[in-house]
Amino acid sequence: MDYVLPIRVERGADAAELGAYVRTISRRVHVIVVDGSDSLQFRRNARHFTAAVHVPPRSDLRFANGKVNGVCTGLALCTSEKVVIADDDVRYRCRDLDRVELLLDEADLVRPQNYFDPAPWHARWDTARSLINRGVGSGDFPGTLAVRLTERLRREGYDGDVLFENLELIRTIRADGGREVVAGDLYVPRRPPTARHFARQRIRQAYDSQAQPVRLAVELAVLPAAVAAARRPRWLVAASVLTMALAEFGRRRDGGTSYFPRDAVLYVPMWVGERALCAWLAVGQRLLLGGTCFGGHRIRRAAHSVGQLRRAAAA
Repeated sequence: MDYVLPIRVERGADAAELGAYVRTISRRVHVIVVDGSDSLQFRRNARHFTAAVHVPPRSDLRFANGKVNGVCTGLALCTSEKVVIADDDVRYRCRDLDRVELLLDEADLVRPQNYFDPAPWHARWDTARSLINRGVGSGDFPGTLAVRLTERLRREGYDGDVLFENLELIRTIRADGGREVVAGDLYVPRRPPTARHFARQRIRQAYDSQAQPVRLAVELAVLPAAVAAARRPRWLVAASVLTMALAEFGRRRDGGTSYFPRDAVLYVPMWVGERALCAWLAVGQRLLLGGTCFGGHRIRRAAHSVGQLRRAAAA
């Protein structure tokens, strides 16, 4: 099984801990590190990735979402049809990789469940999103996917001029008739971002909902509904309790209580309020600015629909 790890390390940062992780999993999988760092940092990183194939992204790939340049470069270098794709904060254990490999015997795409380890306050805040996703049964969107690599995916990759690149990959595989397994009981830890990075992601994450019309409509409705209910605080309290109950159901689903802290449910009303505001700000970015800034580019589209991808493939 191959493991594609797209990274970009800021100049002067130390990749030693990530290198130690790569050495550990390289005993189980063939690791391909696609390093989009500048040339000086790339050379510094090389000493940490001697247990892996360490390459820069292909020069002919110039997607607005730089991560996709790395993923598509890695997919073309894979030697196995079973591939794990993971962000640099994801930390698989050998038993997780074993389970993924088994699931790929029957599926074309496996979507695991991430959880934060450790879980500072801002990680608990973001965990509220995962618990709601689990509660409504849609499955969470993790920082890692596992795919069965087809010749078409190896050769053509997927569209990287979108913001929600994980969803784009999921829908690309669905559009080709692939079978997806949402493995809500496959818990893979990830390192939390810094509080500063977490704060910078709020509108960007809300922008992703523009690829999910029903979800976007619900999120946009929350703020006017809250304003309308402002004179009836009991309604707001009742709505908060119901949302927290939904999140608690998601926390208990598939043995999640062993991985999600109990007090993460208390952050649910704050996350809902944050998303209600940021959803409107994200729509404003699209309408007034033509998209949201990400990685030095302004990206308009969150992701294509499955129908759009099927029509494009047919054409």
